[in-house]
Amino acid sequence: MTAVTYSSTEKKRIRKSFAKRQTVLNVPFLLATQLESYAGFLQANVPPHERKNEGLQAAFNSIFPIVSHSGNARLDFVSYSLGEPPFDVKECQQRGLTYASPLRAKVRLTIMDKEASKPTVKEVKEQEVYMGEIPLMTPTGSFIINGTERVIVSQLHRSPGVFFEHDRGKTHSSGKLLFSARIIPYRGSWLDFEFDPKDLLYFRVDRRRKMPVTILLKAIGMTPEQILETFYDFDTFHLGKDQVQFELVPERLRGEVARFDFLDKSGKVIIPKDKRITAKHIRDLEAAGIHRMNVPDEFLIGRTLAHNVIDTETGEIIANANDEITETVLAKLREAKVEVVKTLYVNDLDHGPYISATLRIDETADQTAARIAIYRMMRPGEPPTEEAVETLFNGLFYSEERYDLSRVGRMKFNRRAYPTQIDDRAPGWLRRFYERVGPQGVDGPGVLTNDDILAVIAILVELRNGRGEIDDIDHLGNRRVRSVGELAENQFRAGLVRVERAVKERLSQAESENLMPHDLINAKPISAAIKEFFGSSQLSQFMDQTNPLSEITHKRRVSALGPGGLTRERAGFEVRDVHPTHYGRVCPIETPEGPNIGLINSLALYARTNEYGFIETPYRRVVDGKVTDEIHYLSAIEEGNYVIAQANATLDEEGRLVDALVSCRYKNEFELKSPAEVQYMDVAPAQIVSVAASLIPFLEHDDANRALMGSNMQRQAVPCLRPEKPLVG
Repeated sequence: MTAVTYSSTEKKRIRKSFAKRQTVLNVPFLLATQLESYAGFLQANVPPHERKNEGLQAAFNSIFPIVSHSGNARLDFVSYSLGEPPFDVKECQQRGLTYASPLRAKVRLTIMDKEASKPTVKEVKEQEVYMGEIPLMTPTGSFIINGTERVIVSQLHRSPGVFFEHDRGKTHSSGKLLFSARIIPYRGSWLDFEFDPKDLLYFRVDRRRKMPVTILLKAIGMTPEQILETFYDFDTFHLGKDQVQFELVPERLRGEVARFDFLDKSGKVIIPKDKRITAKHIRDLEAAGIHRMNVPDEFLIGRTLAHNVIDTETGEIIANANDEITETVLAKLREAKVEVVKTLYVNDLDHGPYISATLRIDETADQTAARIAIYRMMRPGEPPTEEAVETLFNGLFYSEERYDLSRVGRMKFNRRAYPTQIDDRAPGWLRRFYERVGPQGVDGPGVLTNDDILAVIAILVELRNGRGEIDDIDHLGNRRVRSVGELAENQFRAGLVRVERAVKERLSQAESENLMPHDLINAKPISAAIKEFFGSSQLSQFMDQTNPLSEITHKRRVSALGPGGLTRERAGFEVRDVHPTHYGRVCPIETPEGPNIGLINSLALYARTNEYGFIETPYRRVVDGKVTDEIHYLSAIEEGNYVIAQANATLDEEGRLVDALVSCRYKNEFELKSPAEVQYMDVAPAQIVSVAASLIPFLEHDDANRALMGSNMQRQAVPCLRPEKPLVG
């Protein structure tokens, strides 16, 4: 197909397109990411009552209402409005000013009557208060700060949620894989769980010193019995005077070595001693209808009790949960006429004794002792008073002011920790846990719950048992984009937090001294936070204005550096490398040479970010081997489930896939599939590269290293005074 265009204003030069394919989807507006993000932050043209809980609105809602220490005065947020900027863009540039508009917030001060017996409102004052200047974005996606044009680069950071990984055998000399899990909130303390080389499970808060995980489980109110019940299946033994009967669960015997002869009811040997038990043996046992078996005492000795054993007559505890059964303990149990004993089902292969072993090294007696131990770890040297211990523990993961997973974090957490389908190989205890909590949707509280902690430990124990997969932290489903709006909101919130402290102090004066809301609020900290962000943040950069391409590229840049991100020195090879999920989302070519290689990237041509901040790319729907014009945007998380054909797959006139086998991507691998299996198809061949790389004619014939230099050097080309259309391009 050749497109020929004529222009009525300039020399009649034909522009011939050498493209072999018609475009299905026009190239989207290239600055949309920046403009939409900041528009969502300001919500300037949205009536106050219709504003979504994001941007400025969310920041105000998270801080207000502010209540005085006595509780007799409170300050509520009603709405905010943005005034007209005093100068337009041109004038701000000429005068060296910031293009910004004044932010005013309407707040309501309510003072209660101290003398009244029941809560009575004494007076209510409502007033608009000046909250500082908020810089505005120009229609081209930049900001004018002190007369210079600046751009806020988007940041690619690790998404909040829960991540499972191992140390690749680097920690211990034996090369053993040590698994670990980390719960990363949007703001708040990090919670890590990790195995040590002895297979004991520890946790740590904010990378402080590690403690046995059972301390945390006791601190959330679990007893040793409940802990064992949550993470283990039990074997049941019936004690007689001089015999022990074992309740058989045939599938648990598979792979074990028989420690004695297994007999059927007639006394015939089904499994001889010292023979490894196979699937056939198990079928024979089931066919013989054997449910209980007499076993020697040695079979019970060395196992671990699953519950406290109490003497029914005296009420004293004979043995505790998690105690090892020795000959002495067994004698005591018989003496007290205990009939049923439950022990933990463990083996060396896929039901490890990790939690039970950890419980043995944990010396805390109960919930209070466990919380005091956590307090001592967090605040060494301070005396643990009851109140301080409670406040600290609840403030760590259960307080909305101090801890927030965010909407994204909760969605990622629930997807990983509460699977919709339970694996057939999952042990009984895990099935019981998932059946109790049920599948969780994408929504939930921003703070952690006890079940969340149990779910993470359960998956970690299962990983150690050899079931499940670890996460790939460089997968674009685990990294998300923070654009201008979100970065500015975080700064604004930080300013508001400083204001909140000052307001709390002054509110107690307001009760007695008849103050107005504007006497309470000082806008200086807010202005300072915003000024600092736009003026000197690592992500606020002087706009590259060499030519139009350099401007567009600068606004579409995605950086892994900056506050809360990586540092050049710490970033290893993996983070910088091209990942299969970059396809159609981040350009594999355009990145700087030198120390920043791979840390600063450019968005691909058709890419956009979704509501959660993950990068999406468009695909055409394929139905029964026929390509439709229906376009779906898929994020890296969703893309793995589909078979996706290349943009250059051969089609006939009706849009059907012609080849018997089509080159496709499935689960991040390239495969050949039949047309009937294909579900989506790329939109255009240029989909995988950025704006700069897509301008290179016949890019596919270039060496990748030279293409990288070419796309970077196009941004340094000095434009003509009178631009002309290129001969090629």
